[in-house]
Amino acid sequence: MKEKIDFIQAREILDSRGNPTVEVAIMLKDGTHAAASVPSGASTGIHEALELRDGDPKRFNGKGVLKAVRNVNNKIFPTIKGFDVFDLEKIDDTMRILDGTVNKHRLGANAILGVSMACARVGAKKRGIPLYRHLRDIYNLHFTKFKLPTPLMNVFNGGRHASTNLDMQEFIIIPHGFRSVRRKIRAGAEIFHALGEVLYKDGHDLDVGNEGGYAPNVGKTEDALAYLKKAVRKAKYKLGKQIGFGIDVAASEFYDEKKNKYILRTDRKKLAAVEMIDLLEKKKKKYPLISIEDGLDQDDWDNWVLLTKRLGKKAMIIGDDLFVTNTERLQKGID
Repeated sequence: MKEKIDFIQAREILDSRGNPTVEVAIMLKDGTHAAASVPSGASTGIHEALELRDGDPKRFNGKGVLKAVRNVNNKIFPTIKGFDVFDLEKIDDTMRILDGTVNKHRLGANAILGVSMACARVGAKKRGIPLYRHLRDIYNLHFTKFKLPTPLMNVFNGGRHASTNLDMQEFIIIPHGFRSVRRKIRAGAEIFHALGEVLYKDGHDLDVGNEGGYAPNVGKTEDALAYLKKAVRKAKYKLGKQIGFGIDVAASEFYDEKKNKYILRTDRKKLAAVEMIDLLEKKKKKYPLISIEDGLDQDDWDNWVLLTKRLGKKAMIIGDDLFVTNTERLQKGID
């Protein structure tokens, strides 16, 4: 069964931060249509596939995406018009070749991703099945049991996600000790509100950061984890058994390349990589840390190996800025 792409239209919309992003709508020959919009982050790795922006300071502070929109409408659409929407690999490969660069800077990763996601969605809609099942079939993933992932809830914002003194970017609730996703979400919501009460009682404003978590100024990094611990207990959940924590350190954001140090303003510390690992290990011993993301600079490969050796069996060590959307960097990490 083939279903041909008949029409593609991209446009500029605003995301949840009020910044422009790309939305792509696709229609098949029979009129079936679907749309997808492209997400973006406040902090991104330097090796990330390029999110093409206009750079015009007179529009949206230079963050407009009309160039990416035009690339979809004038370059990508004429190239893949008539393609089978179920052949996602061919569509993606064609766009990758059309761009011809490693970091997708000609067409823009936001243009390519928008089309790719919209193709997947319209294909699922045409078949009348959920997107996850459609992708399973398209990529021949032979399994029948499905399990929704445990939600990781960013309840305390710092770094690039808040205008506060907290260097580390995200402090996360992980409600792993429940069977149903409904129950996990309830636990996260109750702890979030308990955290607000704890912060307010201690004289903090309940301002929120870029991703909706509380964003108070604190005395030191330790305070954020201590407040999470208090909130878990106030909400009457069991720390460790039911609720774990995660940290998105986003260490590249406060790494000083010239000094080869991590500058923690909140803690008034300048740490070498090994000392940074020591700090994370101490926090793991004191708190139920399940996930540590971007604990070191995105190009500090040797010390990432050390971090993984010391904590890899005790927590999930996640390299977001380390690997980004680059398959070559991912392969380097595997090797």
